[in-house]
Amino acid sequence: MQIDLQSGKKIYFASDQHFGVPDLKQSRIREEKFIRWLDLIKKDAQVLFLMGDLFDFWHEWKYVVPKGYIRVLGKIAELKDSGIEIYFFVGNHDLWMKNYFEEELGIPVYFEKRYYEINGKKFLLAHGDGLGPGDKGYKRMKKVFTNPLAQWAFRWLHPDIAMRIANYMSQKNKLISGEEDKAFLGEDKEFLILYSKEKLKTEKINYFVFGHRHLPMVLDLNDYSKYVNLGDWIVYFTYGVFDGENFELNTFEG
Repeated sequence: MQIDLQSGKKIYFASDQHFGVPDLKQSRIREEKFIRWLDLIKKDAQVLFLMGDLFDFWHEWKYVVPKGYIRVLGKIAELKDSGIEIYFFVGNHDLWMKNYFEEELGIPVYFEKRYYEINGKKFLLAHGDGLGPGDKGYKRMKKVFTNPLAQWAFRWLHPDIAMRIANYMSQKNKLISGEEDKAFLGEDKEFLILYSKEKLKTEKINYFVFGHRHLPMVLDLNDYSKYVNLGDWIVYFTYGVFDGENFELNTFEG
């Protein structure tokens, strides 16, 4: 997909808000901060990429979606209605998203990586879970979670029961929560960096932009390509911005 930036406009990227944890009260504080950031970027954003795990858990039944998040959903709808294009990449905590965002907000939802050409620069975008070598335990679990039969069975649980089980799993299971390794493992062990370097053997990509690892960084892979991890909105409150020439990773103090 090709995007041509209008004069004075920018592309914004944000990931891993995990709204809902550790509890609704503390999550509301982070929600309000994120909404202030959305208000800030509204003046010059042409496109906003939400790169996954906006919620710590999300599941859609045929007529039911999780309670809460009305403020952030309303603000996202406001940006969309103002003419800002918004794209959502599903993360490992909201991989059971269906068509609510598309039907209610008019926002496309993507389950796989996608390529974009923005002002002549080639981007590969994905949440990042399940890519690259290793992470075998999570990859096995993801196959279960995305299995149609498992999804069908879960949909038959009453939402009160299903949400209680899912929220417990989301916060307590280390394979899902990502609590196992919050530290930088080094270029030779970080699976998303290894994935990016492998891609560069056959493709010319200027920016690899991911979330998932919660570790904000911009790393030069060679003289024309950069690896970007967007960090999170739990500890770092970081976001990416591309002005057509340069990509920056900034912190929102708010």
